[in-house]
Amino acid sequence: VYDAVCIEDLNMQGMSQSLNFGKSVYDNGWGIFTSLLDYKLSEQGKKLIKIDKWYPSSKTCSCCGKVKEELSLSERMYQCECGFICDRDVNAARNIKEQGMLVLA
Repeated sequence: VYDAVCIEDLNMQGMSQSLNFGKSVYDNGWGIFTSLLDYKLSEQGKKLIKIDKWYPSSKTCSCCGKVKEELSLSERMYQCECGFICDRDVNAARNIKEQGMLVLA
């Protein structure tokens, strides 16, 4: 049982325009999902924590905290100088959770 859910505050309109994803990004219903999630959590007295879209969750090592200067979208594994290796999405999720915990503290 959790008291909060942490997500990135994504700008889907900006992503669809800048990354050439077009309509596919718009059609995913992210805004509806986050609204419903917030509604359901608040019904239970729980919080939805949105982490700033500019926080470098994918580029930050969830082990040592070092931020990579460059990380292309084609790099699916995150590898840090400290020796930490992880799927980039799992790494980002860990960082988002950590930022959410700081908000709750």
